[in-house]
Amino acid sequence: MAKQTHDLSLLSLLVFLNLFAIFTVIEGSSVKKKLFVFGDSYVDTGNFLNSPAFKPPYGDTFPGAPAGRFCDGRVLSDYIAASLVKIESPVAYEQRKSANQSVIENGMNFAHGGTGVFQTMVDGPNVTTQIDKFQQLLQQNVFTKQDLQSSIALLNAASNDFSTFLLKNGSTSDLPAFAESLVNQISVDLERIHRLGVNKIAVGLVAPLGCLPLLSVSSSHQNCSDEANKLANYHNNLLLKKVKDLNNNSQSSSGDPVFITLDLYNAFLNTITTLQKQHAENPRMMNPLEPCCVGVNGGECGSVDKKGEKQYKVCEKAEESIFWDNVHPSQNGWLAVSTALQSSFQQQLSI
Repeated sequence: MAKQTHDLSLLSLLVFLNLFAIFTVIEGSSVKKKLFVFGDSYVDTGNFLNSPAFKPPYGDTFPGAPAGRFCDGRVLSDYIAASLVKIESPVAYEQRKSANQSVIENGMNFAHGGTGVFQTMVDGPNVTTQIDKFQQLLQQNVFTKQDLQSSIALLNAASNDFSTFLLKNGSTSDLPAFAESLVNQISVDLERIHRLGVNKIAVGLVAPLGCLPLLSVSSSHQNCSDEANKLANYHNNLLLKKVKDLNNNSQSSSGDPVFITLDLYNAFLNTITTLQKQHAENPRMMNPLEPCCVGVNGGECGSVDKKGEKQYKVCEKAEESIFWDNVHPSQNGWLAVSTALQSSFQQQLSI
């Protein structure tokens, strides 16, 4: 009888071990997707400390107070996380130490407003430095290899590089060569993220720069600047070709393309064109090329004078605007763009 009891105990142990192995496989196959974000203010959710994004009226729409987003509310990375990856927006790197583990499980945002692919700020981390920070967290085992295999990276940068180049050089003659060097460096950055273990990486095409209020003001916000949009198109065509080359040399374990592009250019331009037609028919609608938050008395959005008086004014209906300030889309603008991108994003990433 004692031997039979021993045999039953052994059998029970084997069954338990088999069940545990099955459970482990199931658990491993359903690892929560994470999003890792690199780039500039279009995707920064709070890394540029002491910036205007931490002052009113930024954040008025969401979360209701300044939170470090260069917008009245959510930015592109927020919508990529919520609508396309189906997770909560990952925590900003600079705020990681105060975040609980459940937030870390969504990934991390390394993007920093004002930065670029190259060095566009004295002390702001460019994309290379942002990836350095990501690699350091991997070396510290904050994220595992399995985390990366089931995750997505988003890289959006280049606009600040062009503006910095023009400010320094004052000439457009060398822009084509600069655009090529920019795209080559983006390629290096994308490959590096892939080598670190991320198998699905999205890179944003440059938005129609000529439609930014900063440039459309020359036509009283009636038209986009054709020259600036041609520059954006030139850059985007180079990047599309580079991504195609990268995919020809890289394959994920599933056989799907590793690298995809987010067509911010056409998503924005189509939205603006549609709203311009509606505005022409109904002038009471907000002009899509006008910013919602504008500077007054020599100020800019978010600035105050020595007495603390506002040097800006905000439109009555931010929810109808496409641009929040002179260079940043509003939450409504980002919602329209992310909605336009949703189908192609999910198809290309097979999610």
